[in-house]
Order: sequence, then C-alpha cells, then structure tokens
Amino acid sequence: MFQKPSFSDLRSAAQQLGMNPSDDYLRAVDEITAPIAAAYAALDAMPDELPAVKYPRRPGHRPTGDENRYGAWYVKTSITGKPGGKLAGRRIALKDNICLAGVPMMIGADVFDGYVPDVDATVVERILDAGGEIAGKAVCEYYCVSGGSHTSSTGPVQNPRKAGYTTGGSSSGSAALVAAGEVDMAIGGDQAGSIRIPASFCGIVGLKPTFGLVPYTGIAPLEMTIDTCGPMTANVRDNALLLEVIAGPDGIDSRQRGVAAGSYTEALDGGIKGLRIGVVKEGFGHPNSEPDVDARVRGAAQRFGGLGAIVEEISVPAHHQGFAVWAAIRGDAACVTLLEMNGAGINHEGLYVTSLMDKAMGWRSRADTFADTIKIASIFSRYTLDRYGGHYYGKAQNIRRRLRAAYDVALASHDLLLLPTTPMKATPIPQKGAPPREITRRSWEATRNTCPLNVTGHPAISVPCGIEDGRPIGMMLVGRHYDEATIYRAAAAFESAGDWATF
Repeated sequence: MFQKPSFSDLRSAAQQLGMNPSDDYLRAVDEITAPIAAAYAALDAMPDELPAVKYPRRPGHRPTGDENRYGAWYVKTSITGKPGGKLAGRRIALKDNICLAGVPMMIGADVFDGYVPDVDATVVERILDAGGEIAGKAVCEYYCVSGGSHTSSTGPVQNPRKAGYTTGGSSSGSAALVAAGEVDMAIGGDQAGSIRIPASFCGIVGLKPTFGLVPYTGIAPLEMTIDTCGPMTANVRDNALLLEVIAGPDGIDSRQRGVAAGSYTEALDGGIKGLRIGVVKEGFGHPNSEPDVDARVRGAAQRFGGLGAIVEEISVPAHHQGFAVWAAIRGDAACVTLLEMNGAGINHEGLYVTSLMDKAMGWRSRADTFADTIKIASIFSRYTLDRYGGHYYGKAQNIRRRLRAAYDVALASHDLLLLPTTPMKATPIPQKGAPPREITRRSWEATRNTCPLNVTGHPAISVPCGIEDGRPIGMMLVGRHYDEATIYRAAAAFESAGDWATF
C-alpha cells in the first residue's frame, strides 16, 4: 500500500539527488506533492489490468536425481489446453523467465525463490490454445545474464552431448531438455545470443525471430529494444511449426508494429535453387575462433552450393562494431531495467507484472549474493550512468541504425547471410568457486557473432552442421526482417541433405 512520504523521507530523497533544501522548502514540497501522493494511493483501490488465466493447472514439483540428470529442469508440471490443434501431442518446456501462472519462477536467481506468477505470458496461452502441453520450466542463467550454463542459483546445466561442458546460455535448460529428448520443443529468450548459443553448443535448432515478431508480454525483460523470444527444437520443421503458433501481435506488447505471423511450415519444401547466400568473412577468424568450427561452417556453405544455391563470400565490415554497440545498450540498461525498475524496465506500454516487480525489490538487501555476471555488469552500469548520464547508451542507439543498414545492404543482394553461430564449440563448465575472471569469460566468449543481430533485429537461426570431440558446431543463417520463411526454406534443405553429425 502506498504511504505518503514523511518529512524525513522527503529530505532523504532530496539528499540522494545531491540537494540540500531548507525545512521551509521541504514543507512546500510536502504541500505541493500531497495531491500526487493521493493519486498514487488511489491506484491501490483499483484492480490491476491482468490477462485472465484460461486453463487449470497444478504448481508441479522440483525434480531431483535421475529425474533431473542434466540440472535442466527447474519445475516439472503438466498443463494442457485445448484438445487437438497444431501442437497436439507435443511437450514444450519454457525458459524460466516466462510467466506461467501458479507455477514457481526463479529466473535463475535465488532472489526470486518462492515467487509464483499470477499471469500467463502470451506465448504460453498460444501454446495451450494450439493443443500443446507445458511440461515445465527450464533452468535459465542468473537474471538471464550469461552465455554459459554455470551461473544459475540451482547449479550448472550439463550438456547432454558431453558431460562437464556448457550448454551455452542463457536458455541453458531449454537447449539441454530438447537435446536430451526430454521435451519436443522449448521456448528460449535471446538478448545476446541466448537462443542461438545453446542451440549451437547442444546440436539443436534455435531461432531468434525478427525483433517484435513474437510478443514478449509476460516475460521478464533485460532491455526493451533487444528482448526477443523464440523456438528451440530438435529439427527445422518443429521450429517453424512452433513459430507459427507463437508469432503475431497480441495487442499488448507495444514493440509489435504491424507484424503478422507467416505460414512458415509451407516454406519448408521450396528448395533453394538460385537462392543467393553471402558468407560473411567477418564472422570467421576471431581471436577465439576454433579452426574446426570455421572449417565446418565453410563446408556447410559449400553444401548449399551443391544444393543449387549461389554462394559467395562477402564483407560486412560493420559486423565487427556490433559488440561495442550492443555492450553500451545492454550495459547501461543493467541498472535501469534490472535494478532501479526491478526487472520491468520503463518507458514502454505493455504488461507490467507488478507481483514480479515487488519480488524483485528484494535484491536491495541481497546484492552481494548476485552471480558475478550480474554483479560486475551492475557495478559498471552504475559507473557509466553516474559519470556519463546515458550518453553512450544514446550514442549506441543512434549507431545501431547504421549497423542495421549495413546488414540490409548485404541482404539487398543476397537472400541470406551465413557465418558461424559461435566461434568455438562448447567449453568446460567452470568449477564451483571459480574466480570471477573465469566465470565472466565463460559467460561472454561465445557472443561475438550473435549479439550484433540483437542490435539490428534481423532474424537468425542456428542449425547444427558438424561435430568434433562430441561437441556440436552451429551454422547461423541471417535473413531480412520478417523473412523467417526464407531462413526456414534454406535450413530445411540443409537438414534434409544428410546427418549433420557425419558432416
């Protein structure tokens, strides 16, 4: 319940802003703001505007032992919707930053332990409307801030392909459950590669859709201009099917502007003869690129040529600028979105899950318990905001238009762009108690090719194209905005050309 600020509250607030008003001035503040305080208090008497929960469910249970052999489940449950439909008979896991009413949600952080959402995310309702079964919540990384699978408060998520190695993150549990065959499909989230990195490391198919194509309503955000969720599946057809179900405007998420879902499964059998594919040379040869990864992805490009596509190497020099632009956007948002606004962000119209915001306020007494990834990001974010007042966030937002245009130029003469999803294969999970340098290095080392596409909003898919030492290698295909159909068309042709594990 809202409480009118006391005289001492007003003085404390002023001092935090660097002000030192007189008592007389504060009395004036108290008088002037009284009607505003009354307006805030009036909101307590008004019912919140939350979507209705359509389908019954139970809270599920926390699996242990052999029931959770990869550490990938947070909660197992069984929630069904309408009988029949496109997803009939399919079991789907949700990344644990997606609200599922009545079922615990932790977002990988013990700060949220005990929280139970009171709403369903739009993607949840759409899955249930299409006849799918929600099989449970998949572990995600601490506040979703890691490209590795070692930061969740529940413990590391093991790669089903090779024990002791990362699944990638932050949709770590989603990828592991699909790769292990424990679910047919999963929903992941992607702000720097968090769908595509674990898809690459686990040998599954993961799509980051065009920004805004899939509503983010009811999903805990990181940064409002890059937040994206999408399908993670064992094959291309299932991926296209799940996107058909979850894509399109919901009338709530204000980031969706005139978007329309496509019939993506209809594109799968179109073949790729004459399709022009540009192999982005800046995607190869990073300082941490592994030669076998670069070689397998180049080999995949040659396979496209054998299937009838026109394949040529091209240059997108701006690709190397993507990390810097992403880092400033995501960096400054760490404090504003996650901390100051309790994980809800600001300045956008949509669904604010106020119960989640209330629970998130608990970080203020527990910041020392943060995982190193969010702790270090928050410290640096606090510095940049205090010292530069958002200057670099603003400049990065301006530059992103130029970065987006650079990819658009390449896509004007090519139907798709091709490059490695990650520069390396899955790396070892850091040992418990590892130093912060190792924790953070393993969290960010895989993002160089993925995060630029979060800045530009282009759709991008990771498809497995080989394996070495038991660790899969992912190829990324990038398409024009809202042209997921062409991405699926090419990915399906590649998948049907043979067993990727033998390439």
